[in-house]
Amino acid sequence: MVGVRRAVQDDRGSITAEFAAGLPAVMIVLVLALAALQASTLQVRVVDAAAVAARTLARGDSDADGAVNLLVGAHSLSSTHEGDFVCATVSAPMSFGSLGLAGLEATARSCALGDGP
Repeated sequence: MVGVRRAVQDDRGSITAEFAAGLPAVMIVLVLALAALQASTLQVRVVDAAAVAARTLARGDSDADGAVNLLVGAHSLSSTHEGDFVCATVSAPMSFGSLGLAGLEATARSCALGDGP
């Protein structure tokens, strides 16, 4: 009986140690999952912003940059004319909180039929 008690007493605190060792791994996975979710959300917003910019420029409005700024925030916008189409390319830097994600950018391109000459 004494051997069983000694074995049970030797295991005290092992759950705490295993939890302390496993918690950082769980936190890293959680942070990476949140960063991936934020990056995919930004990509969707950039795609929407490119579509809005292309439609705005195709109508002849000059405030496409303002519309994109409302949707994405910090961004770069470029436009080209390809035949009857007006194409807009929007890029925005990815960040997680106040941290930049190693210079990664979300980029999208969209085209809309222009009003004509």
